[in-house]
Amino acid sequence: MKPVLLLIPGMFNTAAIWDAVRADLAPALDVRIADVLTQDSIAAMADDAWALVADLPAGATLTVCGFSMGGYVAIELLAQHRDRVQAVALVDSAAAIETAETLPLREKTIGALERNFARTVEGIIPFSLHPNSLANTAWVEGMRRMMHEVGAATAIRQTRAVMARTDHRTMLASLTQTVLVVCGREDKVTPPPLSQELADLIPQAQLVWFDEAGHQTPIEQAPALAQLLLRLALSARPKQELP
Repeated sequence: MKPVLLLIPGMFNTAAIWDAVRADLAPALDVRIADVLTQDSIAAMADDAWALVADLPAGATLTVCGFSMGGYVAIELLAQHRDRVQAVALVDSAAAIETAETLPLREKTIGALERNFARTVEGIIPFSLHPNSLANTAWVEGMRRMMHEVGAATAIRQTRAVMARTDHRTMLASLTQTVLVVCGREDKVTPPPLSQELADLIPQAQLVWFDEAGHQTPIEQAPALAQLLLRLALSARPKQELP
């Protein structure tokens, strides 16, 4: 049986966020992509993601990779099913929960999405990408198309889910799995210090930086990210095989 890799999209993402990464993973892995577009909480997203892999037989290996908000979903999934997961990748994400300083910023984003969705999308795109990536019209147009497909109502629902997420830092500090933490050096959405904090918290974490990436690492560094995930998934071993 092929190693299984569960990919979890982020906020404002359809499954298409993983297209370029997934293209470099077949046929070595069994890749499954969670849907995070319909739920009203991170816990519900994690439950639906788990349903995609809950039937894996004993001896199967499972690697879970979450991008941005998908990282929060992956962490919630670990809190419920950590013994069934062999390896984890958290891409442009964080361990910390919202604070009195960040919650008003989330509310401000919700207000902007309600007032003028199209204009808000046009502001998010350059904020999310490395400055050098803005010249790549395929990437920019792909992000625009995907965000409009998600729509304002879903983005607002996802934002409220993120605002209410559970603090799992104690659980993360006790993980024994291999965990890969990945972040773009120019990430303004979940800035590098948050990935550093995440890596420092998790005992087995390996931290990888991409200099030529902003927040959109699955787009901006797809081939390199795919190789990292391939190595991680192929190196994972079922619990009974661990020394």
